[in-house]
Amino acid sequence: MTVEYLKRATLTSKSGASEVHETVVSILNDIEAGGDAKAMEYAAKFDKYEGNLLLTDDEIAAATALVPEKLKQDIRFAHDNVKRFAEMQKSTVADVEMEIQPGFVAGQKAIPVDAAGCYVPGGRYSHIASAIMTVTTAKVAGCNHITACSPPRPDVGVAPAIVYAAHICGADKIMAMGGVQGVAAMTFGLFGLPKAKILVGPGNQFVAEAKRILFGRVGIDMIAGPTDSLILADAKADAHVVATDLVSQAEHGYNSPVWLVTDDRALAEKVMEMVPGLIDDLPEVNRDNAFAAWRDYAEVILCADREEMAATSDAYAPEHLTVQAEDIDWWLERLTCYGSLFLGEETTVSYGDKATGTNHVLPTSGAANYTGGLSVHKYMKIVTWQKATKEASKDVSIATARISRLEGMEGHARAADVRLAKYFPGENFDLSAEG
Repeated sequence: MTVEYLKRATLTSKSGASEVHETVVSILNDIEAGGDAKAMEYAAKFDKYEGNLLLTDDEIAAATALVPEKLKQDIRFAHDNVKRFAEMQKSTVADVEMEIQPGFVAGQKAIPVDAAGCYVPGGRYSHIASAIMTVTTAKVAGCNHITACSPPRPDVGVAPAIVYAAHICGADKIMAMGGVQGVAAMTFGLFGLPKAKILVGPGNQFVAEAKRILFGRVGIDMIAGPTDSLILADAKADAHVVATDLVSQAEHGYNSPVWLVTDDRALAEKVMEMVPGLIDDLPEVNRDNAFAAWRDYAEVILCADREEMAATSDAYAPEHLTVQAEDIDWWLERLTCYGSLFLGEETTVSYGDKATGTNHVLPTSGAANYTGGLSVHKYMKIVTWQKATKEASKDVSIATARISRLEGMEGHARAADVRLAKYFPGENFDLSAEG
């Protein structure tokens, strides 16, 4: 059976449009040339904020005092989960060595990057969870300096809950600056900050484009597009839960795709019937995004069986993948392309977005075909080393010389030759490419 689209997207999510690219390049060039003063000029223009850019201890304490105790408890709960999960991830990487040949030893070391820049969105929504996800993992990785950067609101500054979260998660500096100018300040080491070696965290299309342009000069977590989510559901799934989960992810943005893949026509039709009413029931600020995302980008796909469902899901390579179907273990074993997987009705993408410990900075726009999301490993460089005795270098030198000459790289070959001549004087070796 060929999959049947009961609802097909009328638009396709795009990022990095040419006009956005040109704008971002111009801002980055201006700030790199103009330094602190130019960054402050853009901050005044776009953030409409002229307060202190790097928060003092007193300002952090004042912001902390504004956060309700119940919210502090929730933030600490989420931080603890993310921290423990990151520590578990870090334990999977070890400094190791092995004897490749007798007397020739090679190894690897895991070295955290020196300085991390964590961007925390604070525009339409105050992304408290993004502060937790990005700063905590950098801290566990062992970065020497962590800057948390978030857009301030005019005459208010950075949202107090973001300040509190960034502080308890281990940020060394908290910067009240948003957009391209915030990314530039961390990258170029403005305002006395160390130059970031890696930039992480979600952001709007301008932030995403800035990270894309700067990639290579600095590391980034990934090139991000609009968030996307896919649900795999069979006849036993609860249509109301499925519809609610779709709507919950559609509210991210007007161009955030949500997809339902099922082998049950009745379930699909019931979900499609319920979604508009659930969207209508949202607060207005959320409703418009969810309505546009559902209208223009959502798809409902009917498959013949679970194998076709799984194949369809893998082809989409969604950022978030939820399974609300029987035989969870089968799906866990079968599915291969996703940013983060949510197995069973008892969990949901919202849990992962906020509090369970797995990271919510994930690959979008099909990038789950080749990468996972942000983890403690993203902040760590896996480097290699080697050492050898003179005797152990003999066979390696001979092989290196021959391979190099076959490739036409005489300089490489002579680096091996000189060691053979020094360590084994008087011995003759056949080092020609022809053998």
